[in-house]
Amino acid sequence: MLCDSYMDLCFPGYSTAQNEVTGPKTKSGPERGSLTVQCNYTSGWKTHRKYWCRGAVWRDCKILVSTTGSEQEVKRDRVSIRDDQENLTFMVTMEDLRRDDADIYWCGIERVGSDHGFPVDVSIDPGEQAASGWSWSLFSLFSQRSPGDLSLLSSVHFLLLVFLKVPLLLSMLSAVLWVNRPQRAPGGRSSFRLYEKDF
Repeated sequence: MLCDSYMDLCFPGYSTAQNEVTGPKTKSGPERGSLTVQCNYTSGWKTHRKYWCRGAVWRDCKILVSTTGSEQEVKRDRVSIRDDQENLTFMVTMEDLRRDDADIYWCGIERVGSDHGFPVDVSIDPGEQAASGWSWSLFSLFSQRSPGDLSLLSSVHFLLLVFLKVPLLLSMLSAVLWVNRPQRAPGGRSSFRLYEKDF
């Protein structure tokens, strides 16, 4: 691919000549799940701040989370970062993934002048839970109930039976009986006798 050889053409403001941080070119994670990206850097950048930013244009990408220059993990919203200076890597974890999280992200290192960065194309795989919809949620709800919860559920069902289902059934029965009641003709004879032949 053209972008593999000439990444500065695909990502304006990015230059391979200044790159001292690397990572995976692509990474994918499941919807509602998480993904972890490992970024590697050279030994001269151990104590520099590392960060994870979003946006196809390197010079305009939005920093989501950054380290403090130490190995302490930093978490912001659904993204966390931790620098392992002994192994010259920093790990970025994105949690509770959503479909609109799919984008170009960057492993970045702060320095005087232009920062170092490496682009990672992140994609999100649609989750099976989203496809199964309410059926899976209801199954999980009932399968995890304790006996006490089930007795409560039975009580609720009983109340619905008494206050909703029984009156509704009686109303329907009354309506059916009212529609099918015998009609009286003038003179007191039932309507179904009007068509009888007189012998």
